[in-house]
Amino acid sequence: MEMTKSLILFCTALAACLALAAAGWSPGTATFYGGADGSGTMGGACGYDNLYNAGYGVNNAALSTTLFNDGASCGQCYRITCDRSRPGGQNCKPGNSITVTATNLCPPNYALPAGGWCGPGRPHFDMSQPAWEHIGVYQAGIVPVQYQQVKCSRSGGVRFGIAGSNYFLLVNIQNLAGSGSVGAAMVKGDKTGWIHMSRNRGANWQALAGLVGQGLSFSVTSTGGQRIQFLNVVPAWWQFGMVFSTNRNFIR
Repeated sequence: MEMTKSLILFCTALAACLALAAAGWSPGTATFYGGADGSGTMGGACGYDNLYNAGYGVNNAALSTTLFNDGASCGQCYRITCDRSRPGGQNCKPGNSITVTATNLCPPNYALPAGGWCGPGRPHFDMSQPAWEHIGVYQAGIVPVQYQQVKCSRSGGVRFGIAGSNYFLLVNIQNLAGSGSVGAAMVKGDKTGWIHMSRNRGANWQALAGLVGQGLSFSVTSTGGQRIQFLNVVPAWWQFGMVFSTNRNFIR
């Protein structure tokens, strides 16, 4: 009887794993940081600063190097569910999953073997504590998960945070729906043609041009392949540190 029960449980877990794999899920692990209110997750390697103002809130995560992809994953959304079929799964809250936005990098810790949980080759999410506690028991500290990238749903349009200097422009592109992340960007001043931008760090894109005093337009291509031109969204009186919102967003 006991052997039959064990076999049934094994088959059930195996069937669940196969179903997740067929649905595009991948195995990983998850920890948490930033305090009970998530305030310690504000800012981060993507450059979003205040995550509420940028459109992301507390459901966020720092990604291991493998997932962060040198910042190309900034803004992407991941559906995460605790995996009860793997060691540590007893610390899962059954039936719960949550969608988080990639807003930070979880760097390797080479004081630990293989760089720790965020070491090279390991798909790991260091989630905000409120998001993590939706799927895992606090005392555990780490749980096995299954994850998949999903479309992002956002409130409002794409936002452009302006920084840089008189000699170059640095723009943080925020609040993308659809794929959530930027694949390419261009900027145009009132007195220039379109200028190609390059990724500086995370979600920051730069143009090596002095554009102070000019109204700005942007052309943004999402990693989902959709391109939108945001014309005349930044007036000529802009100053460094300002953020400008639009009423348009991506669907893919």
